[in-house]
Amino acid sequence: MAHRHRMRVCAGLAAALLTVSGGHAFAAPDDEMTQDIETAVQGVDAYWEAHWSDFFTETYVPPTVLGEYDGASPDVPTCDGEPLDDDNAVYCSTAEDYVAWDTDLMRFGYEYGDAFVYLVVAHEWGHAIQNRLDAELQTVDGELQADCLAGAELEGAAQDGTVVFESGDVDEVHTALVRDADKTPWTKEGDHGSASERVEAFTLGQELGVEGCLPDEAAAEGAAALDR
Repeated sequence: MAHRHRMRVCAGLAAALLTVSGGHAFAAPDDEMTQDIETAVQGVDAYWEAHWSDFFTETYVPPTVLGEYDGASPDVPTCDGEPLDDDNAVYCSTAEDYVAWDTDLMRFGYEYGDAFVYLVVAHEWGHAIQNRLDAELQTVDGELQADCLAGAELEGAAQDGTVVFESGDVDEVHTALVRDADKTPWTKEGDHGSASERVEAFTLGQELGVEGCLPDEAAAEGAAALDR
């Protein structure tokens, strides 16, 4: 295909958001992948801007978008003083409060489908949302909760009409979740979970929304954003 931009933010919203979000000034995209990454950022950010107060107290503040980085570079960005990993994506949960992704990782995944970059952006944004919630609204299987929030964010944005799913996008997301899953089920902090757990978590978010990603015993009214 000449243009693989399937999941996309509608043109009017993109124009409105082509300014600054969470400290990141969007530049003109230089290729299709970069454009997809930026529209993913805009779509997920717009979802939370519109719906944060539906679920949580306080005020929604987006993370800074550091964006693409070269993990093999000698001047790779740092989080809490530590260089970011090569071929990885990250939410830096310190006071730096940013999301970022290695360019090689994104380009590798993009070869299997453009939905990959939407998943990466939404997953890391999910971690940023976790970091803004009271402890009782965070689950012990944090990576799976981030997958669930990714599903809720993208499905919610689709329902708002700011992100458009086209044929094959959800299958691409599921393929990426399976490919990047652990070989064993979630057992400890930092585990991403097995392939089936990751797909189930993402699907849960799609079907039940944000509230489906929160602990059963927690009330959404107790959520609070950190002061940033």
